[in-house]
Amino acid sequence: MSKLQEKVMLYQKFMDDRDLSTNLELLTAVTKGLGPSIYKADAETVSGSDSKELATVKNNFLIKKLGLSDNDALDAGIEEVMHTIGKSERKKYRAVVYYLLVKKFGKESIYNL
Repeated sequence: MSKLQEKVMLYQKFMDDRDLSTNLELLTAVTKGLGPSIYKADAETVSGSDSKELATVKNNFLIKKLGLSDNDALDAGIEEVMHTIGKSERKKYRAVVYYLLVKKFGKESIYNL
């Protein structure tokens, strides 16, 4: 099993443990799109309470990667995903957060699925 596959399985288990449905093909594509950051402990997770970190998710992922327009719906979507994962959850894996945002905003086509 490759290191990428190991990470995807970790993220899938994380989602399964929280009863979040998973499209394995999409989760794999999102994880692969994150590149080497998933292998760095600090970059692998998102801090749900750090406004600077959440602004980075909004600007670099939702606006630049997914091509969404900047509006209040993006902030609300991020907040919803953080709530879905669990505010008290310390490890909010970036791949899971991004996967849930892709699903939330219906942007699966970005990953050619």
